[in-house]
Amino acid sequence: MLEIDGLSAGYGDVPVLREVSLRVGAGEFVAIVGPNGAGKTTLFKAISGIVAPLSGGIRFDGGDLLAVAPAARAHLGIAHVPEGRQVFPSLSVLENLEMGAYTPSGRAAWRENLDKIYSWFPVLKERARTLAGALSGGQQQMLAIARGLASAPKLLMLDEPSMGLAPTTADEIFDRIVAIHASAKLTVLLVEQRVAEALHYADRGYVLETGRVVLSGTHDELQRNDRVRQAYLGM
Repeated sequence: MLEIDGLSAGYGDVPVLREVSLRVGAGEFVAIVGPNGAGKTTLFKAISGIVAPLSGGIRFDGGDLLAVAPAARAHLGIAHVPEGRQVFPSLSVLENLEMGAYTPSGRAAWRENLDKIYSWFPVLKERARTLAGALSGGQQQMLAIARGLASAPKLLMLDEPSMGLAPTTADEIFDRIVAIHASAKLTVLLVEQRVAEALHYADRGYVLETGRVVLSGTHDELQRNDRVRQAYLGM
Protein backbone atom coordinates (compact mmCIF):
# COMPACT_ATOMS: atom_id res chain seq x y z
CA MET A 1 0.00 0.00 0.00
CA LEU A 2 2.71 2.48 1.05
CA GLU A 3 6.20 2.26 -0.45
CA ILE A 4 8.97 4.69 0.48
CA ASP A 5 12.26 4.45 -1.38
CA GLY A 6 15.44 6.35 -0.53
CA LEU A 7 13.57 9.26 0.99
CA SER A 8 15.58 12.23 2.23
CA ALA A 9 13.72 15.20 3.67
CA GLY A 10 14.23 18.06 6.07
CA TYR A 11 13.81 21.74 6.60
CA GLY A 12 15.49 24.03 4.10
CA ASP A 13 18.64 22.31 2.90
CA VAL A 14 19.21 20.48 6.18
CA PRO A 15 18.24 16.81 5.90
CA VAL A 16 16.51 15.14 8.82
CA LEU A 17 15.67 11.92 6.98
CA ARG A 18 18.46 10.23 5.04
CA GLU A 19 17.60 7.66 2.38
CA VAL A 20 14.76 6.04 4.32
CA SER A 21 13.05 3.06 2.71
CA LEU A 22 10.11 1.15 4.16
CA ARG A 23 6.98 -0.76 3.18
CA VAL A 24 3.49 -0.95 4.67
CA GLY A 25 1.21 -3.61 3.24
CA ALA A 26 -2.58 -3.40 3.15
CA GLY A 27 -4.05 -4.40 6.51
CA GLU A 28 -0.70 -4.32 8.32
CA PHE A 29 0.07 -2.70 11.64
CA VAL A 30 3.58 -1.23 11.29
CA ALA A 31 5.41 0.61 14.07
CA ILE A 32 8.24 3.11 13.74
CA VAL A 33 10.27 3.58 16.90
CA GLY A 34 13.41 5.45 17.82
CA PRO A 35 14.74 8.22 20.05
CA ASN A 36 13.51 11.81 20.05
CA GLY A 37 14.91 13.72 17.10
CA ALA A 38 15.31 10.61 14.95
CA GLY A 39 13.03 11.99 12.23
CA LYS A 40 9.85 10.03 12.91
CA THR A 41 7.53 13.04 12.80
CA THR A 42 9.35 14.43 9.75
CA LEU A 43 8.67 11.13 7.98
CA PHE A 44 4.93 11.49 8.61
CA LYS A 45 5.03 15.10 7.44
CA ALA A 46 6.75 14.04 4.22
CA ILE A 47 4.03 11.46 3.57
CA SER A 48 1.32 14.06 4.23
CA GLY A 49 3.10 16.70 2.12
CA ILE A 50 3.81 19.16 4.93
CA VAL A 51 7.54 18.69 4.33
CA ALA A 52 8.87 18.47 0.77
CA PRO A 53 11.33 15.62 0.10
CA LEU A 54 14.86 16.46 -1.00
CA SER A 55 15.13 13.16 -2.88
CA GLY A 56 13.58 9.71 -3.10
CA GLY A 57 10.04 8.58 -3.78
CA ILE A 58 6.76 7.73 -2.07
CA ARG A 59 4.08 5.56 -3.67
CA PHE A 60 0.60 4.95 -2.30
CA ASP A 61 -1.76 2.37 -3.74
CA GLY A 62 0.54 2.09 -6.73
CA GLY A 63 0.52 5.80 -7.58
CA ASP A 64 3.19 8.47 -7.19
CA LEU A 65 2.20 10.27 -4.00
CA LEU A 66 4.65 13.10 -4.60
CA ALA A 67 2.71 14.02 -7.72
CA VAL A 68 -0.39 14.62 -5.58
CA ALA A 69 -0.93 18.02 -3.94
CA PRO A 70 -0.70 17.83 -0.12
CA ALA A 71 -4.29 19.00 0.30
CA ALA A 72 -5.51 16.17 -1.95
CA ARG A 73 -3.70 13.33 -0.18
CA ALA A 74 -6.42 12.83 2.41
CA HIS A 75 -8.82 12.21 -0.48
CA LEU A 76 -6.69 9.22 -1.49
CA GLY A 77 -7.37 7.62 1.88
CA ILE A 78 -4.50 8.83 4.08
CA ALA A 79 -5.42 10.07 7.56
CA HIS A 80 -2.63 11.71 9.58
CA VAL A 81 -3.30 12.10 13.31
CA PRO A 82 -0.49 14.44 14.42
CA GLU A 83 1.28 14.49 17.76
CA GLY A 84 -0.20 16.81 20.36
CA ARG A 85 -3.81 15.96 19.41
CA GLN A 86 -4.59 19.33 17.74
CA VAL A 87 -8.37 19.14 18.03
CA PHE A 88 -10.50 22.21 17.28
CA PRO A 89 -11.14 23.40 20.86
CA SER A 90 -13.96 25.81 20.06
CA LEU A 91 -15.95 23.17 18.16
CA SER A 92 -17.98 20.40 19.72
CA VAL A 93 -16.95 16.76 19.62
CA LEU A 94 -19.48 16.08 16.87
CA GLU A 95 -18.34 19.10 14.86
CA ASN A 96 -14.73 17.90 15.10
CA LEU A 97 -15.82 14.54 13.72
CA GLU A 98 -17.73 16.24 10.93
CA MET A 99 -14.56 18.14 10.04
CA GLY A 100 -12.79 14.82 9.65
CA ALA A 101 -15.46 13.50 7.31
CA TYR A 102 -14.85 16.06 4.56
CA THR A 103 -13.39 13.52 2.12
CA PRO A 104 -15.73 11.90 -0.43
CA SER A 105 -15.37 8.51 1.27
CA GLY A 106 -15.93 10.10 4.67
CA ARG A 107 -19.11 11.83 3.54
CA ALA A 108 -20.42 8.71 1.82
CA ALA A 109 -19.92 6.54 4.90
CA TRP A 110 -20.61 9.21 7.52
CA ARG A 111 -23.50 7.59 9.38
CA GLU A 112 -21.95 4.12 9.38
CA ASN A 113 -18.57 5.50 10.45
CA LEU A 114 -20.10 7.58 13.23
CA ASP A 115 -21.77 4.50 14.68
CA LYS A 116 -18.43 2.65 14.60
CA ILE A 117 -16.59 5.57 16.17
CA TYR A 118 -19.11 5.78 18.98
CA SER A 119 -18.79 2.03 19.58
CA TRP A 120 -14.99 2.33 19.81
CA PHE A 121 -15.08 5.53 21.87
CA PRO A 122 -18.37 5.61 23.87
CA VAL A 123 -17.26 8.70 25.79
CA LEU A 124 -17.36 10.70 22.55
CA LYS A 125 -21.00 9.81 22.08
CA GLU A 126 -21.74 10.84 25.66
CA ARG A 127 -19.96 14.17 25.11
CA ALA A 128 -20.94 14.77 21.49
CA ARG A 129 -22.18 18.32 22.22
CA THR A 130 -19.28 19.23 24.53
CA LEU A 131 -16.62 21.63 23.27
CA ALA A 132 -13.44 19.73 22.46
CA GLY A 133 -11.42 22.18 24.55
CA ALA A 134 -13.29 21.03 27.66
CA LEU A 135 -12.28 17.39 27.25
CA SER A 136 -9.50 15.73 29.21
CA GLY A 137 -6.21 15.02 27.46
CA GLY A 138 -7.11 11.38 26.96
CA GLN A 139 -10.52 12.25 25.57
CA GLN A 140 -8.96 14.77 23.20
CA GLN A 141 -6.61 12.05 21.94
CA MET A 142 -9.57 9.76 21.37
CA LEU A 143 -11.25 12.56 19.46
CA ALA A 144 -8.16 13.17 17.33
CA ILE A 145 -8.02 9.49 16.38
CA ALA A 146 -11.77 9.39 15.77
CA ARG A 147 -11.55 12.48 13.55
CA GLY A 148 -9.00 10.63 11.43
CA LEU A 149 -11.28 7.60 11.27
CA ALA A 150 -14.18 9.80 10.18
CA SER A 151 -12.49 10.26 6.80
CA ALA A 152 -12.89 6.50 6.14
CA PRO A 153 -9.15 6.12 5.49
CA LYS A 154 -7.24 3.28 3.92
CA LEU A 155 -4.15 4.22 5.95
CA LEU A 156 -4.25 5.66 9.48
CA MET A 157 -1.00 7.34 10.56
CA LEU A 158 -0.74 7.91 14.30
CA ASP A 159 2.06 10.12 15.62
CA GLU A 160 2.81 9.53 19.32
CA PRO A 161 -0.80 8.92 20.46
CA SER A 162 0.31 8.31 24.06
CA MET A 163 2.32 11.52 24.36
CA GLY A 164 1.59 13.50 27.52
CA LEU A 165 -0.93 11.00 28.88
CA ALA A 166 -0.95 9.19 32.20
CA PRO A 167 0.13 5.54 31.86
CA THR A 168 -3.35 4.14 32.49
CA THR A 169 -4.88 6.51 29.93
CA ALA A 170 -2.14 5.68 27.42
CA ASP A 171 -2.88 1.97 27.94
CA GLU A 172 -6.54 2.59 27.19
CA ILE A 173 -5.72 4.54 24.01
CA PHE A 174 -3.37 1.80 22.85
CA ASP A 175 -5.99 -0.89 23.52
CA ARG A 176 -8.47 1.03 21.38
CA ILE A 177 -5.98 1.35 18.51
CA VAL A 178 -5.30 -2.39 18.58
CA ALA A 179 -9.04 -3.15 18.66
CA ILE A 180 -9.77 -0.80 15.76
CA HIS A 181 -7.02 -2.34 13.65
CA ALA A 182 -8.30 -5.84 14.36
CA SER A 183 -12.00 -5.16 13.84
CA ALA A 184 -11.79 -2.80 10.86
CA LYS A 185 -8.82 -4.52 9.14
CA LEU A 186 -7.42 -0.99 8.84
CA THR A 187 -3.83 -0.36 7.80
CA VAL A 188 -2.03 1.43 10.65
CA LEU A 189 1.35 3.18 10.64
CA LEU A 190 2.31 4.13 14.19
CA VAL A 191 5.04 6.30 15.64
CA GLU A 192 5.13 5.60 19.35
CA GLN A 193 7.38 6.26 22.34
CA ARG A 194 6.06 3.19 24.17
CA VAL A 195 8.40 0.88 22.29
CA ALA A 196 7.51 -2.35 24.10
CA GLU A 197 3.79 -1.99 23.38
CA ALA A 198 4.33 -0.79 19.82
CA LEU A 199 6.53 -3.73 18.89
CA HIS A 200 4.35 -6.23 20.74
CA TYR A 201 1.20 -5.41 18.79
CA ALA A 202 2.68 -4.42 15.44
CA ASP A 203 3.12 -6.93 12.63
CA ARG A 204 6.45 -5.37 11.75
CA GLY A 205 8.60 -2.49 12.92
CA TYR A 206 11.35 -0.12 11.86
CA VAL A 207 13.92 1.49 14.14
CA LEU A 208 14.82 5.01 13.05
CA GLU A 209 17.95 6.68 14.43
CA THR A 210 19.51 9.98 13.27
CA GLY A 211 17.27 9.98 10.22
CA ARG A 212 18.12 6.48 9.02
CA VAL A 213 16.46 3.07 9.29
CA VAL A 214 18.96 1.04 11.30
CA LEU A 215 16.84 -2.05 11.97
CA SER A 216 13.64 -3.60 10.67
CA GLY A 217 11.82 -6.87 11.12
CA THR A 218 8.82 -8.61 12.60
CA HIS A 219 7.82 -7.86 16.16
CA ASP A 220 9.47 -11.10 17.31
CA GLU A 221 12.71 -10.34 15.49
CA LEU A 222 12.97 -6.84 16.92
CA GLN A 223 12.01 -7.87 20.43
CA ARG A 224 14.78 -10.47 20.36
CA ASN A 225 17.36 -8.07 18.97
CA ASP A 226 20.00 -7.20 21.59
CA ARG A 227 20.32 -3.61 20.39
CA VAL A 228 16.58 -3.02 20.72
CA ARG A 229 16.40 -4.82 24.07
CA GLN A 230 19.18 -2.73 25.56
CA ALA A 231 18.34 0.67 24.05
CA TYR A 232 14.56 0.63 24.10
CA LEU A 233 13.24 -2.19 26.26
CA GLY A 234 15.52 -1.76 29.27
CA MET A 235 16.63 -5.40 29.19
